[in-house]
Amino acid sequence: MDDWRGKWAVITGASAGIGKAFAEELAAGGTNLVLTARRGDRLQEIAKKLAAQHKIRAEVCVADLTEPGAPKNIFDFSKSKGIDVELLINNAGFGSYGEFAQDALPRLLEMVQVNCTAVVHLTRLYLPEMIARKRGDVLIVASTASFQGVPYISTYAATKAFDLIFAEGLAEEVKPHGLRVCALCPGSTTSEFHEVANQTQFAAKQKQESAEKVAHTGLGALAAGKSYVISGLGNYLGANMQRVVPRRLVTRIVAGMFRPGKQR
Repeated sequence: MDDWRGKWAVITGASAGIGKAFAEELAAGGTNLVLTARRGDRLQEIAKKLAAQHKIRAEVCVADLTEPGAPKNIFDFSKSKGIDVELLINNAGFGSYGEFAQDALPRLLEMVQVNCTAVVHLTRLYLPEMIARKRGDVLIVASTASFQGVPYISTYAATKAFDLIFAEGLAEEVKPHGLRVCALCPGSTTSEFHEVANQTQFAAKQKQESAEKVAHTGLGALAAGKSYVISGLGNYLGANMQRVVPRRLVTRIVAGMFRPGKQR
């Protein structure tokens, strides 16, 4: 964590789960934080606790990334505080389980807004200043769902595939400027994700990694200059084994596992 000691990091979705774990690990390493999410009460509690424990500065910016103007509001907030952001963590995201044709259209479009559009928007706002300083890092939370189509969470998997490809391309693009970009691809993780996605029946039957372990893996990979990392050996083997199996077969197998009613 010495890479970011005394510097500023922006973390989206920082009120729980992996986002909170990022905040805790970075604060322990001496990084100042701009924490952003929808739930201001949680953010204030986390910020107050981490500032007192680790003698860092922690600012709170309440923002709902389903709103198109939210990324600009976060950027303007950091500028108003005179903060030069050295680390941007695009962590906020959510999924939705069920048949695509029956899912609510506004929810699907909000998922694309949060998981893709907001990631591009925030990265585009902060990256030019990082390039000018020749110093800065971006971590984008993708998923093991990035590596194949996943029936019944088709939109979520597609958004995370976008995040992975975006991060990998950008990593090579900004390398000459001394910047690092990495996509973190966790599998099932102990967090509120499954509840929000209405997917709790699967969480109970999957081996879950802790949010703290996932966050540590992502920060370590970013510091090491990797363009992506899969958290967990089992997840790594699962994602890479698919390369030797026809994509259509993989999707068919996953459909059998995720089909509504199968796990009830």
